[in-house]
Amino acid sequence: MGMVKKMGKKASILFNGGLLGKVNRPSRYLGSEFNAVFKSPDQVKVHLVLAFPDLYEVGMSHLGTKILYALANSLPYVYAERVFAPAADMEALLREKDIPLFSLESRTPLSRFDLVGFTLQYELNYTSILNMLHLGGIPMRGEERKQQHPLVIGGGPLALNPEPLAPFLDLFVLGDGEEVLLELLQLYRDWKESGARKEEFLAGAAGIAGVYVPSFYIPRYRGGRFVSLERKEEHAPAIVERRIVSDLDSAFYPRSFIVPYLDIVHDRAILELFRGCPQGCRFCQAGFVYRPMRERSPERLKELAVCIMESTGYEELSLSSLSSSDYSGIEELITLLEEEFAGKQVRLSLPSLKADPFAVKLAARIQGGISGGITFAPEAGTQRLRDIINKRATEDDILSAACDAIEAGRNHLKLYFMLGLPGEKEEDLAGIVELCSRIAAAGRKRSGRGRPLRTTVSVSTFVPKAHTPFQWEPQLDLTEVRRRQEYLRRQFQSLKNVQLTWHQPGMSYLEAVFARGDRRLAAVLEEAHARGSRLDAWSDHFDFQLWEKAFHERGIDPHWYARSSPGYGEPLPWEHLQAGVTRDFLACEHKLAMKGEVTPDCREAQCAGCGLKKCPLAGR
Repeated sequence: MGMVKKMGKKASILFNGGLLGKVNRPSRYLGSEFNAVFKSPDQVKVHLVLAFPDLYEVGMSHLGTKILYALANSLPYVYAERVFAPAADMEALLREKDIPLFSLESRTPLSRFDLVGFTLQYELNYTSILNMLHLGGIPMRGEERKQQHPLVIGGGPLALNPEPLAPFLDLFVLGDGEEVLLELLQLYRDWKESGARKEEFLAGAAGIAGVYVPSFYIPRYRGGRFVSLERKEEHAPAIVERRIVSDLDSAFYPRSFIVPYLDIVHDRAILELFRGCPQGCRFCQAGFVYRPMRERSPERLKELAVCIMESTGYEELSLSSLSSSDYSGIEELITLLEEEFAGKQVRLSLPSLKADPFAVKLAARIQGGISGGITFAPEAGTQRLRDIINKRATEDDILSAACDAIEAGRNHLKLYFMLGLPGEKEEDLAGIVELCSRIAAAGRKRSGRGRPLRTTVSVSTFVPKAHTPFQWEPQLDLTEVRRRQEYLRRQFQSLKNVQLTWHQPGMSYLEAVFARGDRRLAAVLEEAHARGSRLDAWSDHFDFQLWEKAFHERGIDPHWYARSSPGYGEPLPWEHLQAGVTRDFLACEHKLAMKGEVTPDCREAQCAGCGLKKCPLAGR
């Protein structure tokens, strides 16, 4: 496509006046990377900006953004651009020079787009969404935006409980976006040409499967508790169901990716093997909201891999999914890719592995004799607690995988655990220490004359998430979280070459508040933003005291959201949005968890009856 840069007048001051050199990492804002798409905004019907509410390095690693960017730009009547949250130094410069936040490709102010689409990936990005709207010259609340303002859309996993953001966004896309985006863009094009009012577009959008228009609903509360969501408009569906792309082989997937100038979090080509996950870990929202498991064929993956590597020049290809070693054709695929890329200096990687010897052998095979790190997620320190969370990995599996990794030459193991899981006892904390001690001992024994094994243990705090069996569970009290973290810190002091890290308790607490929140929290988001909150996903920006003041100022108790234990019959603020798995199944899984019973992988046993309508294993 021809390269056309029609720079916003104020943005041109940064680039033509040399001011961009005053910020750290100016290449975050250049927008001229290899494979970026350039069109003339004046020559398209629909102008869309894909907005990621975090820094460039994080947003450019997000696969969903890459897919939607390429898909939208494949349409001749659409121009899709990118924008990311500016770093603090860039935000200060924008404010000082009165320059609105602009897109990377054409440097158009956000207020001049037709559509602004935000990725909803992490609750601590919410104030960055408000900040980007404000910097872009767009009124934050939907009710304040006029006909000339862009429509603001949200999509991603958190769109399945978007109520804290509902007053700020015009609509949400639930589930896989490839089909919905095409339908929305066509609807917008036709609506724009008709000259109709914004309300008519929203009414049409509400008729698209998988689209939720929050302004068509009114939440009701009684005694400080959510009781119902009432429809204001007859055309608004009572239940909005998540969209599912059933056939991934025929689904759109980019044949090239933008190649950034600077290092990003995942600086490699990405090949999505499948969606969904067969593991069924009861704390994991992604494992439930991305069901059912749908795979691409090895032949299709090979075809895509060849195109992507040729068009980008990357030297590493990541075979990516929630649990990549669960791909049924993984060995066949690796063989195909090894044959295709033989002698071409292309490395393969498996970023997400189960803690079992098979996964370790796969990793050793594709990476040859390369030493380095490997990551496992035992999640809990005892088998009792792993059964509660349905983590189907025994201690023998974990130890065997660790020992095999050490034997294969790995010199760094990363182990992920969770603190505060439902049913956790003191013995489970001790189990984390004991398991890591045994792995470290195996490392000392097997490392021999080589470099000693380094082990990094990361302990996050359990966050109850909507649409999971643990949506009815409370989060640990902050004081108790800190006590358990201190216990682990003391115990790990005696383990050599083992580094313990943990998440800030306040960050996990805030995540829990918004993960199960309702629309009343919108006022807190506004207050926190007004007090300076943004980029909260970064610990050096996060200020828990600021949030405490925001909750106090708005008269809202965050403790109630994080610590509540609703009953199975109580209404939940997100239940008008259906991920596909039924409430009855989630309740059944919660009851099994409390009894310490495991639910097997549906591929290896009979259908568990989760209620998905498009699951190929349903009713088996």
